[in-house]
Amino acid sequence: MIVKVIEVIASSEIGIEDAIQKAVTEVSKTVRNVDSVYVKDIKAHVRDGKITTYGVICNISFRVDS
Repeated sequence: MIVKVIEVIASSEIGIEDAIQKAVTEVSKTVRNVDSVYVKDIKAHVRDGKITTYGVICNISFRVDS
């Protein structure tokens, strides 16, 4: 079995969990057999002392069909 890993960046105005889900949802539209997501980094954009968006950098792994 071969597993490939791609790196994606996603953001959300709702929260970190939503940003991760958006990353997985978007990748799953074009990639089959997604196995896991590893969150490499988390960040938040701030405006006027309040968080406006959450961002995540994720490694998403998927099995390659043989």
